[in-house]
Amino acid sequence: MARPVIWIPRHLSAATLERACQNYDVLLKNEDTPGTAEEIVEMSARADGMIPCHSEHFTAEIAGRLDPRLKIVANHSVGTDHCDLKALKARGITVTNTPGVLNDATAELAVMLMLGAARRAVEGDRIVRSGAWDSWSPAFIVGKQVTGARLGIVGMGGVGRSLAKKARGFDMEVHYHNRRRLGPDAEQGATYHETVESLLEVSDFLSLNCPATPETMGMMNADMFARMPRGSILVNAARGSLVDEDALIGAIEDGHLAGAGLDCFVTEPGGNLAFAEHENIVMMPHAGSATVKTRDAMGFRALDNLDAFFAGDEPKDAL
Repeated sequence: MARPVIWIPRHLSAATLERACQNYDVLLKNEDTPGTAEEIVEMSARADGMIPCHSEHFTAEIAGRLDPRLKIVANHSVGTDHCDLKALKARGITVTNTPGVLNDATAELAVMLMLGAARRAVEGDRIVRSGAWDSWSPAFIVGKQVTGARLGIVGMGGVGRSLAKKARGFDMEVHYHNRRRLGPDAEQGATYHETVESLLEVSDFLSLNCPATPETMGMMNADMFARMPRGSILVNAARGSLVDEDALIGAIEDGHLAGAGLDCFVTEPGGNLAFAEHENIVMMPHAGSATVKTRDAMGFRALDNLDAFFAGDEPKDAL
């Protein structure tokens, strides 16, 4: 019996590719660039399954053009806002993702962004790196203390809970908003807020860890920033579309926010060059899951879903 053929458009980890080649006939794209609409449609006629990333977009229009040969899209990502799930389901295509395996890595990056924005890391690095550090005083590069501060978390899924656990190491007071209140064991003493507005009012630091949905897109607008305490800091390691970027710049420029730590942007790749004018905005290029351990785990989780599907079972992460 012929082995299933899978298409991998991006350069996944070496361990993932090695395992994939043991069980499948693998079609690899030589260039590590996003798969275009035409490439996705073309490869759907040559492959039984795909392991795309968030960079490959399966819109309703593309779903309607896919070849019947394609049976499964095993995403190498947790987020699925790049997939029109309804349209893919209508074509009989199974879609999976990789939940859970990147919680700690993404939470680590959120902590880095929070600390970097609080302690003026971009400015400090520039001063030392450029040779401009020629004096010191008690008023020099004074930042905001994290220890003992109030952390608000929007979205207490796996990443949010991992962040809360790490924040407790800084003796932070954890508050959160979630679609449903957690049970006592998962809550671990955190204070639940029924509304985001209530959460904002007590957030010295606010971390966005919720998915991008029609209800959450652009949720952090000028009115919402104004509800946060003056001198507070925003951290976003979830999705760029959660934030009105013009409103964020306004809150930074008028001093209402002391800073921001961003790993994601409305426009990706590329980001927002207007943010570069502000050294109190710490930025990373959507690298929350970018550790060797986590990228291996993401690839293996996608392959687990493929293995189950082609064995005739329901993939664990079928959506």
